[in-house]
Amino acid sequence: MAKKTSRKTKAAKKTVGVIGLGNMGGGIARNLAKAGHTVHAWDIAVGTRNKLKRVAIMTEPSEMAAKCSVIFLVVPGSKEIDEMLSGRNGMLANAKRGLVLYDFTTSDPTYTKKLAAKAKRKDVAYLDAGMTGGAAGADKGTLRLMLGGDKRAFNRTKPVLEAFTTQLFHLGPRGAGHTMKLIFNLVVHTNFLVVCEAGLMAEKAGIPLADMINVINAGNARNFASERRFPDHILSGKWDARSRIYNLNKDVGMAVDLAKKMGLPVAIGGSTSRYLKKAIKAGLSETDFSRLYQELGRL
Repeated sequence: MAKKTSRKTKAAKKTVGVIGLGNMGGGIARNLAKAGHTVHAWDIAVGTRNKLKRVAIMTEPSEMAAKCSVIFLVVPGSKEIDEMLSGRNGMLANAKRGLVLYDFTTSDPTYTKKLAAKAKRKDVAYLDAGMTGGAAGADKGTLRLMLGGDKRAFNRTKPVLEAFTTQLFHLGPRGAGHTMKLIFNLVVHTNFLVVCEAGLMAEKAGIPLADMINVINAGNARNFASERRFPDHILSGKWDARSRIYNLNKDVGMAVDLAKKMGLPVAIGGSTSRYLKKAIKAGLSETDFSRLYQELGRL
């Protein structure tokens, strides 16, 4: 059974690192610094690094690995992590004894397991952690994590994680966290498209979108898309869900591929994936995903 923890424990101050300072990593770094940890940080974009200079020490990955006890990898994917870990000047070649790496990407669990095995050969613990809560949760320090990997390393570093989380779910061995994240995203993004489709039906029938959302939220049809995405980002006119359609397409595509490898039917998730692929072909890769509501009828 997955172990869920939410009670905060007193954390000894650590020297920690964050690599990738975008929508998620920036908030994580700020909350670690706020908790009193010494934070080393890095991002390939100079402008992004400059935004965090007041709260973190800018340190390249190899040097960071030699100085930190815990490093959080908040980069696009496994390929980027593999490149940072590898070689004579890579992170693993320079790792401090007892280093724990947390992979916060949304990635193929098969690749994740290979990276964890690679790290283990250098006596470095490598845990995969799917995040939920979005950029707002990273900013507020209210992320929830679904984790896989070394349980002892998790227990040892849990107080550090609590600087930016409210709930932690340790689900099993390496790959379990990223597997759960793909399942999670398949559900979340499919729900969002269903509510989009329902909204178009309601408006076509002359029912105001806000009224439809109120009715859905009053009954068993409610979900995160209806309770938060539509009120906060669509009905508000802000269109600021802070994630690209590219990300949804990547995540759902990986979930569908994983289901197929397992020999499972994935017709409903496959339909979600097809819509997202159409959006990419329509040139919407870099568009905020809340805009899918405006575009769905044309896909």
